[in-house]
Amino acid sequence: MATSEFQNPSSPSSSNPGGRYDIFLSFRGLDTRKRFTDHVYHVLKREGFQTFRDDDEIDRGDVIKSELREAIVNSRMSVIVLSKNYANSTACLFELQTILELYKKSDHFVLPVFYEVDPGEIKEQSKSLDFGKKEVAAEKVKGWSVALKEIASMAGMVSQNQYDG
Repeated sequence: MATSEFQNPSSPSSSNPGGRYDIFLSFRGLDTRKRFTDHVYHVLKREGFQTFRDDDEIDRGDVIKSELREAIVNSRMSVIVLSKNYANSTACLFELQTILELYKKSDHFVLPVFYEVDPGEIKEQSKSLDFGKKEVAAEKVKGWSVALKEIASMAGMVSQNQYDG
């Protein structure tokens, strides 16, 4: 990720009044944590961006949903790493829906990254959300489906279209 696309967080014009993070990183750990997302996180940190990722920032015993919501609200932007199993996680879908709600009502910037998945596949996931034996309200599932369609329709980075180098 080229740092020229973002203002340096230490410059006065990029201050985040009241916020704690420049970037909220949303991802499905099973798919990307030890490979792609870990690399992105360390590059962002090295370049000086205050970056939230759940395995570093949430203390054990904290209420996860409220901690995630607070981190999203207190971030200037979100990078959403969409992968094959992203939609299989209710936590990821909660993050996605919260991010898109904030995006619609503020200047929160959203960058979708389609990691080893085509945006069309993300739209298809929205049609087949199934949480098996988990008790999930139909209204909640409908909201997640809408959020997946919205993010799949946004301009973003598609890993299959990027050159290795």
